[in-house]
Amino acid sequence: MDKVLDILIIGAGPIGLAAGIEAKRAGLDYLIVDKGCLVNSLYNYPLNMTFFSTADRLEIGGIPFTCVHAKPNRQEALEYYRRVADSEALQVNLFEEVQGMRLSGDTYTISTSKREYQARHVIIAIGFYGIPNLLHVKGEELPKVRHYYFDPHYYYKQKVLVVGANNSSADVALETWRKGAEVTMVVREPTLGRIKYWTKPDLENRIEEGCIKAYFQSGITEIRETEVDIETPDGKVTIQNDFVMAMTGYQPDFSFLEKIGVQLTNDFKRYPLYNTETMETNLKNVYLAGVICGGMDTHVWFIENSRVHATQIVKDIVAKQEARA
Repeated sequence: MDKVLDILIIGAGPIGLAAGIEAKRAGLDYLIVDKGCLVNSLYNYPLNMTFFSTADRLEIGGIPFTCVHAKPNRQEALEYYRRVADSEALQVNLFEEVQGMRLSGDTYTISTSKREYQARHVIIAIGFYGIPNLLHVKGEELPKVRHYYFDPHYYYKQKVLVVGANNSSADVALETWRKGAEVTMVVREPTLGRIKYWTKPDLENRIEEGCIKAYFQSGITEIRETEVDIETPDGKVTIQNDFVMAMTGYQPDFSFLEKIGVQLTNDFKRYPLYNTETMETNLKNVYLAGVICGGMDTHVWFIENSRVHATQIVKDIVAKQEARA
């Protein structure tokens, strides 16, 4: 590719799309690339998921998000972001993974699985849904262990063990139980965690009445084909099991950030280094946007409070170009 782009945006999630909109409206040459489909993380959300945020908080580019209820579901969100991409005629290349990046003078060469691009600025908005947090227990590699959940029907008449105490764990436990699964939960903490206010009482009631068995302050020690060992405050318990749903969260692709030279803190949090006003990293003209800015604290940044990153970044890029003119 001979043309030098003003901006190459890595990630076609909501924040990457927002950056594309801002770049286009500023008259900049840009391209969005993603290793998966449009808003790939949202596509991989559970089939029946409802967002915690209201529709207006998920809007990008000032384009209204209308839906039946105040809080949209997965299908409505996919429809909205497709419509945004089409109505704004965004330049998006999908199923094209960025594999490397190098600086030559003032221009970055970005290598993907299909070609190379030249760009003066790079925005990284890759989210965090691609790499699950592992349990690090014997047997985790078995096919029956799942870190992603889609449709509860699959687990009808199965013995399902759900690991975790937050929103995704609650949804999996309740949905699979209602579709005929025998559900047990393993929770590391003494109580349930951050759960949507309309879901938490439902789960608490199901646990209290014994429909869903829950082991608190407990953890899995070994997974086998038909059994799971759980260490509880009262000692080890072995239960019969068909599927383990490890809803233990996800993390950004830190290896990619390290590979291209973005600095991270040395502690567990792995916070990337960036300017909070401009979102520029320690690499000149390379910016971060969205949830990846929080490192392992993936609950700090989400669509509704990181949409502004797109505006901050493009404003800084425009100012730099005006200064060079």
